[in-house]
Amino acid sequence: MLICPGCAAKLAYVSQPACYRCGKPLDNERTEYCADCAKERHEFIQGRAVFRYEGPLRGLLYRYKYANRRDYTEFLATQAAGRHAAWAVKIQPDLVIPVPLAKKRMRQRGYNQAELCARRFAQLAGLPFDAGLLVRTRNTVPQKELSAKERKNNLKNAFKINRNVVNLKRVLLVDDIYTTGSTIDAAALVLKQSGVKEVYFLCISIGQGQ
Repeated sequence: MLICPGCAAKLAYVSQPACYRCGKPLDNERTEYCADCAKERHEFIQGRAVFRYEGPLRGLLYRYKYANRRDYTEFLATQAAGRHAAWAVKIQPDLVIPVPLAKKRMRQRGYNQAELCARRFAQLAGLPFDAGLLVRTRNTVPQKELSAKERKNNLKNAFKINRNVVNLKRVLLVDDIYTTGSTIDAAALVLKQSGVKEVYFLCISIGQGQ
């Protein structure tokens, strides 16, 4: 294990009850959808997440994204596969696709953490993977700095497809953090407009629902 036993014990996994649509953990087991999914129309069918975005996971993901801790990939992908590989296989996606970084950010960082995790998860689950189909066309403002409405506007026309995808019926998007779903929705919309019938997602971490 690449993290100490003390921190590993503090990691909070997503468990039931959880939102049927996005997978956010809920307080009330009688509630089917979180507040966001109950009022918002999403472009994806369903999503799952591994951890709650809290505690030591915040620092772990920060280092994974910004401090070149690519070695966390094996731990995170293994945890994702252990929790959700069966779900992903049941979906039968034609491709597992990471949410891409803009070229400028990719040059600065040197890698896309979502791509590393998605590639390894796909290997562990035995699913086809493609890192080049979906591309980011511009360097958007970090989503964490914006309101829900600003997040949607920030991502308009931020993605495009590199080639014809009419033969793809189902796609599984992979990202590191799910908050409001704006990023997944924007990517899913482009995929659907290009011919993909259904989009699902898997995230390493997710916020709390209501």
